[in-house]
Amino acid sequence: MSDSRTPEEGSAEADDGPERPPRYEQVIRWAEYIKEQPPEVWGSQQNAVVNGQIESAQAVDVSAEDRKRIREFADETLRAEDECNEENNNDE
Repeated sequence: MSDSRTPEEGSAEADDGPERPPRYEQVIRWAEYIKEQPPEVWGSQQNAVVNGQIESAQAVDVSAEDRKRIREFADETLRAEDECNEENNNDE
């Protein structure tokens, strides 16, 4: 059983239609994109996704524990991005 909140492949809830590629293909495409593009291009896009997830979580009834977990994830992601940007700036 998966720890993801998405339905498992082959289950009745899964959307296996050809118009919606599996999540891992989307992750691979994103990884390739960020390898090809500078952080200045994809960084704001990633921030928009993370911020959208936070806003969505705030719009529903989530527990204080879930809210804390989401905030910690967002903070960790931003710290990692800042570190990456600093490394890239030092390499130039």
